[in-house]
Amino acid sequence: MRVLIVEDDRKIASFTSRGLREEGFVVDVAEDGETGLAAALTGTHDLILLDIRLPGRDGVEVVKEIRRAGLKTPVILLTAAISVPDKVRGLDAGADDYLTKPFAFDELMARMRAVLRRQAIPEAG
Repeated sequence: MRVLIVEDDRKIASFTSRGLREEGFVVDVAEDGETGLAAALTGTHDLILLDIRLPGRDGVEVVKEIRRAGLKTPVILLTAAISVPDKVRGLDAGADDYLTKPFAFDELMARMRAVLRRQAIPEAG
């Protein structure tokens, strides 16, 4: 499984990527919104972990662009923005889940499993 982390805080990106690699994931890291968007649009990732407050382009705009491009890659927003309006804005933009910082790695893994499970369920039609 390949995960894209879009995070400008190097400590958080390092901690998260190290933990995911230990769990067997292949991890790519982008440090700003523009680079993250370009990486996401390749469509090669199974999951995207996306900060909201990023240099260049904020995470909400990135997830909107991902969805406009027709990509269904699950997106979990990881952010210090904890207000209800921030959460609503992120989820309405197309994110699949929202986890506030600081977060426990075990909770991140559980949320990743949940969104990946939902992704695997075929749509009724």
